[in-house]
Amino acid sequence: MSNLLNPDAIFSNNEMSLSDIEIYGFDYDYTLVFYSKHLHTLIFNAARDLLINEHRYPAEIRKCEYDPSFAIRGLHYDVHRAVLMKIDAFHYIQLGTVYRGLSVVPDEEVIEMYEGSHVPLEQMSDFYGKSSHGHTMKQFMDIFSLPEMTLLSCVNEHFLKNNIDYEPVHLYKDVKDSIRDVHIKGIMYRAIEADIEKYVCYAEQTRAVLAKLADHGKKMFLITNSPSSFVDKGMRYIVGKDWRDLFDVVIVQAEKPNFFNDRRRPFRKVNEKGVLLWDKIHKLQKGQIYKQGNLYEFLKLTGWRGSKVLYFGDHIYSDLADLTLKHGWRTGAIIPELRSELRIMNTEQYVQTVTWLQTLTGLLEQMQVHRDPESQLVLQEWKKERKEMREMTKRFFNAQFGSLFRTDQNPTYFLRRLSRFADIYMASLSCLLNYDVHHTFYPRRTPLQHELPAWAHRLAPFGAPVLQAAQAE
Repeated sequence: MSNLLNPDAIFSNNEMSLSDIEIYGFDYDYTLVFYSKHLHTLIFNAARDLLINEHRYPAEIRKCEYDPSFAIRGLHYDVHRAVLMKIDAFHYIQLGTVYRGLSVVPDEEVIEMYEGSHVPLEQMSDFYGKSSHGHTMKQFMDIFSLPEMTLLSCVNEHFLKNNIDYEPVHLYKDVKDSIRDVHIKGIMYRAIEADIEKYVCYAEQTRAVLAKLADHGKKMFLITNSPSSFVDKGMRYIVGKDWRDLFDVVIVQAEKPNFFNDRRRPFRKVNEKGVLLWDKIHKLQKGQIYKQGNLYEFLKLTGWRGSKVLYFGDHIYSDLADLTLKHGWRTGAIIPELRSELRIMNTEQYVQTVTWLQTLTGLLEQMQVHRDPESQLVLQEWKKERKEMREMTKRFFNAQFGSLFRTDQNPTYFLRRLSRFADIYMASLSCLLNYDVHHTFYPRRTPLQHELPAWAHRLAPFGAPVLQAAQAE
């Protein structure tokens, strides 16, 4: 307990020095700006009403309400079986986290359904987490997907409880389209602009971060999928009316991740009234706002290439994956959930639970050589207790799905992708204020499995007397 984890720290997957970074890029939603809990309720309610009014779903589902404690990011949804679940880095389902509607699916049924607990590669979501081209799984990666998962589960629950026969694929598509329409039709944007104080969490630290970088001569740019007027109003609220003076380039409605791959779409300038101009763009000018475009044209017009660019975003696929794999940019992931998880991990109850869980695991490995009936009874008791402790550890974070970053013993599929596509990650941009602009981030040297001593050696002080004492008790 003397070495607490710092929720305001920046964590490194890959060694990176800020001295090498000359240009900083940012996404907008959940990167520069954060939203209150009211936004997800708004998205849920608007999408639910679209299901009723435009897709002719039963009016009774209007009774469904958004539960912010139900889902976590990074979950997979089996489109054909209509089940939501957490999968680890090796494509194994964490038993006890599979939900059909709002009810957990028994482990035995899951194992029968998937002929075990492993999901084959061809059934997993595609590169961007989508269920396409034969992939039956959809991975929900961004923060805006939390209302979508909850709405899917609520409507599934309604159909199941009322014995209504339905096609799961159609339900998934209709919910996805309704959530999309909340954004595309401007429902969400208009609501936020109309009551910005209710939905936007004012963060003066955002301005402090941008001002710090500007004071050190760093160039900055913004690439977002959100529309111009929406971004402008939000940035005026959290940064000030002169916010554009801080950015060398501003691009809206970029349609990421297509922005990073499609070479065909040219940039268009947006004037002060939000009107699109038809001028050919020869230079991306400071103080102007541009729409659409593509990264290849962006690189040509700015000359900003390679590892001197650091881009921050909250969506591991849409914001970061292509940049690190194809263009060599450095990447920073914004993971708001990190702060609350670290605070939980710092509690004495969590530390004691995990310590005892690890001890039990070591004892099981060391003592399994004892095959007599009495010893086997003790081992079975330990296995039962270990299972209970795992469930307790999961509930520290989320009663249904546990931690965003771990299954019982493995990293989650979410963390696997985070580790691959983000050089650094943090709870919010404000964490940058704790570091000098020349700071070097060094990843911890975590031991590989073959670099660790066997449990038998780590638990040598316990030895056989532990088992004998347990048998005697």
